[in-house]
Amino acid sequence: MPYDLDPVFWLKLRHKDADRRKDRGGRGFMFKNNVISLEDRLKKKLKKKKSSRKAANKKAKAPQKVDSTSITDITGIRQEMLKEERREVKRTILTGFIGAFAVIPQKGLLRVSVYDISESGIAFDVNEENGFLLKAGEPIAMRIYLNQQTYFPFLANIYNIRTIPEENVVRFGAGFVEGTINVEAIKHFIKFMESVSASLQKDTGDVMVSNLKKY
Repeated sequence: MPYDLDPVFWLKLRHKDADRRKDRGGRGFMFKNNVISLEDRLKKKLKKKKSSRKAANKKAKAPQKVDSTSITDITGIRQEMLKEERREVKRTILTGFIGAFAVIPQKGLLRVSVYDISESGIAFDVNEENGFLLKAGEPIAMRIYLNQQTYFPFLANIYNIRTIPEENVVRFGAGFVEGTINVEAIKHFIKFMESVSASLQKDTGDVMVSNLKKY
């Protein structure tokens, strides 16, 4: 019997077509599932990006906290630097324009170099070879000369002595004796120096009037 008239042949052919349709339908379903899952993944990624951008924007907009401790430290350092600069200026005034002497009984005047001065006392240096002339715990009469002949005297008590080998001097610390002559005058003088040292300017070689040329 020819195969095209064989009922078994046509039955097998139908089964094959059915199997093909199933395979196509399954593949189509799988493809559809893959498309859906891919869309879900893309949506999730977009959501994550949006949330991360929002968090970054909030972080950028949020005011940054300033460490008050660091500001305090910087301010303290700056104030200390200003104080040290004023001390240096004051030392320049004391050593360059003011002469100081200690009165040594039965010997005369001993030149001293004023290291520092405040309302509570004075620190001054003496050459090592003359350091033995002054003793701790003893009152000492001192003079501050404004020029070669004009000075004002005052009394001080020596309470600290130490040697500075690298400078070849002996440094003395002394406190003003309250209630004695010129103590108030010294305090006003110190305030004057402190106010002047805060506003001093340095001459960088300004031209004198006598050196100006006529045009």
